[in-house]
Amino acid sequence: MTLTELNLWFNSFLKIEDYPADPSMNGIQVQNSAPDEKQIKKAAFAVDACLETIEKAAGQNADILFVHHGLFWGSAIPLTGSHYDRINALIKNDIALFACHIPLDANNPYGNNYGMAERLGLQEKTGFGIWRGMSIGVAGVLPEPLTCRQIAEKLLGGNAEDAKILPFGPELIKSVAIVSGGAGDDVDQAIEAGYDCYITGEIGHEQYHPAKEAGINVIAGGHYNTEVYGPSLVMQKLRKETGIETVWVSAPTGL
Repeated sequence: MTLTELNLWFNSFLKIEDYPADPSMNGIQVQNSAPDEKQIKKAAFAVDACLETIEKAAGQNADILFVHHGLFWGSAIPLTGSHYDRINALIKNDIALFACHIPLDANNPYGNNYGMAERLGLQEKTGFGIWRGMSIGVAGVLPEPLTCRQIAEKLLGGNAEDAKILPFGPELIKSVAIVSGGAGDDVDQAIEAGYDCYITGEIGHEQYHPAKEAGINVIAGGHYNTEVYGPSLVMQKLRKETGIETVWVSAPTGL
């Protein structure tokens, strides 16, 4: 499978064109030397397109790096400093870069939010979290009531202690709303909809008192930790359906 063919394969289910309001320049951000000819034999997956993940992908002899957070965010960036270093490392090692931001947050079932919903066994799932007119999260009902700590352990495993928990709602949680990453502001939508708990990556000072006064639990599992789900699920799908060798590139930020 060439890069051109793999691009079509990714978009067959990620549906990038369905998210025109996303300024993240989704899709191929850096091509390889022969996109219509070179065979993709190994694909690396990561959360971020940083120098660390690019160099680790090169060390694994990967032909492409698939990430959630790419290099471009809707405006021109000079090829200087770390931005140059990242692109230079991709070109020097002939590694293509494919990025997928909001479409990967929202995708059902291969995205970050539906991945977390599946881990929790969420039932009666419905879209949640409107951003720029796009529904990017998911909400639903737990199969059995859980505490905040139990939810954190299910979602984060060994990283559960990193979660910031605001235990302002019922001790036993029945309903949750989920938007991964830096979506602390969306707690207002969860409050308005009446959910017992809001799960995201980051929560800020300005959301503390509104959550407390509304009586809702908040679990902020970390931007990185809540956004490994989508890339991991796409990686599994690629390996299973195409036979292309895959490798996970870990570069946790603790944030």
